[in-house]
Amino acid sequence: SEPGLGFDSRGLGLRAQKKLLGKMTSKKVAMTFIDETTGRVLDNTHKILRQYKESKKDADKILKYIIKSLVKVGILYRNDQFNREELDKIDQFKQKFHTLAMTVVSFHEVEFTYDKVFLKNSLQDCKQLLQGVIDRHLTDKSKFRIGLVFDTFSEPELLDAAFTSTAYKHHMEAIVADLSALLDDGSL
Repeated sequence: SEPGLGFDSRGLGLRAQKKLLGKMTSKKVAMTFIDETTGRVLDNTHKILRQYKESKKDADKILKYIIKSLVKVGILYRNDQFNREELDKIDQFKQKFHTLAMTVVSFHEVEFTYDKVFLKNSLQDCKQLLQGVIDRHLTDKSKFRIGLVFDTFSEPELLDAAFTSTAYKHHMEAIVADLSALLDDGSL
């Protein structure tokens, strides 16, 4: 039988891993799956969200959704749960996200290059690709979380704040430095 369908030990183990990790999104658990540099990107992203949303609770929720999604997709990937079409979408997602990261770095470093529409469209493209990857694997609740994360980062007001406001400059500089390191070492 195909893993994840009916009763088979591998499928049961995979479901148990996803369920357990869905409940354990503490920073300590997350850091076992997320490297130090990516952790700093997430920490600084949290600071921007907290300041922008003026709510620690809302920022915590979005960060929790990011971590849950990363871990669940990682578990599926490590357990060879994706078919050829989904693996192709993963490759497309990686390329698109790599380009997005390079664009964020460029927009931050080169004055007057920031293009909100381009960023928003790139984020929505990433969202669609990732939704296509997880469609048959995760629950509607998980799909909603991923959608909410991408929709939040696509908000024009948030993009404007992050790229044009001096209030976010320190956090953006830290994010860009870490994104550059991830791009340089091939992690992103």
